[in-house]
Amino acid sequence: MALTGALTKKLSVPVIGSPLFIISGPELVLAQCKAGIIGSFPSLNARPISMLDEWLARITEELAAWDRAHPESPSAPFAVNQIVHKSNDRLEQDLALCVKYKAPVVITSLGAREDVNQAVHSYGGVVMHDIINNKFAHKAVEKGADGIIAVAAGAGGHAGVLSPFALVSEIREWFDGPLALSGAIATGGAVLAAQAMGADFGYIGSAFIATEEANADAGYKQMITESAGDDIVYTNLFTGVHGNYLRPSVVRAGLDPDNLPVSDPSKMNFGSGGNTKAKAWKDIWGCGQGIGAVKHVPTAGELVARLTREYNDAKARIMGAPLKVAAE
Repeated sequence: MALTGALTKKLSVPVIGSPLFIISGPELVLAQCKAGIIGSFPSLNARPISMLDEWLARITEELAAWDRAHPESPSAPFAVNQIVHKSNDRLEQDLALCVKYKAPVVITSLGAREDVNQAVHSYGGVVMHDIINNKFAHKAVEKGADGIIAVAAGAGGHAGVLSPFALVSEIREWFDGPLALSGAIATGGAVLAAQAMGADFGYIGSAFIATEEANADAGYKQMITESAGDDIVYTNLFTGVHGNYLRPSVVRAGLDPDNLPVSDPSKMNFGSGGNTKAKAWKDIWGCGQGIGAVKHVPTAGELVARLTREYNDAKARIMGAPLKVAAE
């Protein structure tokens, strides 16, 4: 599979830390990149826009300083997530700042636009577009995206419903570019499994919510460590787009997670709470099905070290396992 640009840089483990609304900031991104994985954040986390300028300057300068001081273990590239939906009235200004600082990777969501891709390509950046089905993957590549993030069933936040086996297989029938897989990945073994299916990277978000550098409520982090796959609820009530959320946070908001009404998708409004007073991300906490592997709140570096160790251990087990052939 052909990687391109910043994605060819050697990583500790083939992982992209997914952009987490409200939660991902410079502290988490810097820790991820220094530990050797691609760290990312949504541009909308930086409010007002002047703060995005400050964040990009800090991340760029601090990673450059890290690389000078640690030539034996240089940092991984960073990525900025852009919401390419008509509701985002900051897109043009945020994109201009990505161009100014030459963000190595730009992750686009909820829409694919040729002009956005061209702007990133103007300085040699790489565009990864997240999708939930093969149809959207085709559209993204047709409009100039370099790579695809396949958001399969079980992913945190706005997730699809397709099995990762089906989604990756369908995409690989026609696409040989960079491919990341999102969906219940929280261990190094799962990252290796994603590669075995045909992906280049594991795309991990929920496990990084429960890290010291994440800008998340302490109760949110604790709830993740106490929850498992059965504690995830899939609904479109809170934003108009289907997503996965922590059941205990839904219950705490006074709602019955087993009898949630359906929201009008035409009234998509991130964080509004849809037909409820509870706000997505602030009151209702997004999370994926892989959190059963999260048992405590480490630093981001410690989490990357665990993922790397598990990834290497899984590879060693497979390489050392004898091939079993069924008897004739």
